[in-house]
Amino acid sequence: MTLFARRFVPTLAWLTLLVAAPLAFAQALVDGEVTKVDVAKSMITLQHNAVPNLDLPAMKMAYKVKDPAHLAMVQVGDRVKFSADKIGGHFTIVTLTKAP
Repeated sequence: MTLFARRFVPTLAWLTLLVAAPLAFAQALVDGEVTKVDVAKSMITLQHNAVPNLDLPAMKMAYKVKDPAHLAMVQVGDRVKFSADKIGGHFTIVTLTKAP
């Protein structure tokens, strides 16, 4: 192996990891509609499309919210886009924005 290859190949591998890693963890936003907001429990209930990263079909479901401030942004009937993950054993809304 040449000196160039010994230096270039490991660098290329690191660059590939730096670019590809965030894409692997990116989650598609899911469309939903707010059906209930429970500020006291930091929960929101959504009627939503399938959530692929959690293997959930389209349904109505209550979620914890990672950031309780999200609950102040929405009210029943609002259309939203969100991403969710399983955190501490609970399905949790990670990002939440009103849909245009």
